[in-house]
This record gives sequence, C-alpha cells and structure tokens, in this order.
Amino acid sequence: MSLWRAAEPLVLASQSAVRRAVLEGAGIPLEVVPADIDERGIAAQAGLDDPGAVATLLAREKARAIAARMPGRLVLGADQTLALGARAFSKPADLAAAREQLTVLRGTTHALHAAIALARDGTIVFEHRAVALLAMRDFSDDFLDSYLAVAGLAVTTSVGAYQVERTGIQLFERIDGDHFTIMGLPLLPLLAFLRQQKFLVA
Repeated sequence: MSLWRAAEPLVLASQSAVRRAVLEGAGIPLEVVPADIDERGIAAQAGLDDPGAVATLLAREKARAIAARMPGRLVLGADQTLALGARAFSKPADLAAAREQLTVLRGTTHALHAAIALARDGTIVFEHRAVALLAMRDFSDDFLDSYLAVAGLAVTTSVGAYQVERTGIQLFERIDGDHFTIMGLPLLPLLAFLRQQKFLVA
C-alpha cells in the first residue's frame, strides 16, 4: 500500500542526499536526475539582489531543465541560498574556505532561503520559498578547529558549511524556522500541493 497515487515516481532534479532522504522518508517514490546548470552564471545574468529570489530562480531552472528532457513527468527542483545581511555565501570550495566562512558567520544571525519548484512539460505548476534564521554562537577558535576536523569535507557540500542534523548543530545557539526549510526543501507546502493535485492520498 502506498500514499503515492501517480503512475510514475516524482523526478528529483537534485543530487542532494538530504533532499532525497527527506522525500523518501515522507513516502514519495523518486527518480533522481540531477540538473547540471550553471547556477552562478544564471544568477549573475538575472542580476537579482534578493537571495530568496535567487533560490526561486535556480529551483525553477533546475526543474525546467530536467522536465524538458522528460515529457509528461513531474519534476522537482530545489535550491538554497545563505545571506548575512547583504552578503551572500556559496558552498565553500575547501576546508580553508569553510573556516573563513564560519569565522565570518560566528556570533551573528544569518538567513537560509529555501525554494522549490515543480515543472511539467516546461511549465512551472507550483513553487514555494521559505526562510529560516539561524543564530550562530560565538564559538572559540579551538572549537572551530575541532569541528572542521570532525566534520571533514562534508562541510563543502552545504551552503552554510554545516549540517544541522549532524555535528553542525553545535555551531548554534538559536534557530527560528521550519526544520525542512533548513534541510533545503520546504516539505509541508509541497505535500499539500501534491495532495491537492491527487498525487498523494488526501
């Protein structure tokens, strides 16, 4: 017995293991087809200053890119951006870049913007974006050294150089926002849409 009612699985246009786990945990069958798009180039060409708008644009472009190759299929694109005031951050290239980024973020509150978009045959049929605010504690240099040693290269796989579901939670003193937004996939609005459209049992 399944909660999923569509004839074919949802296509996830992302290589994120976290997003995959979130969706599979919710009982949604997936076909993973990562979108290979020039994220920085697209964002720069659009000239957007709002990090939430950038996340939405990239989620749309990922969904459209894969939907164009898979006619009739429902494709989910997702993206997440991090901003400290007017400064936007990308995934750190290496441990040194992660150290520099975390040094800037410590003792401050930054915003994580997460966006999703569903496309079918080139048309966006649903999109949603959300924001979470994360207050990073003023940790010591000794803690930072230890954290990077324990977390290793996993810090280069997320825009914030942390995974709150792992040891990255020790970086924070307060988190305001939905758990799934922090995971990079606002899940509850997505599930509501899928139920409304009869893809899921209501």
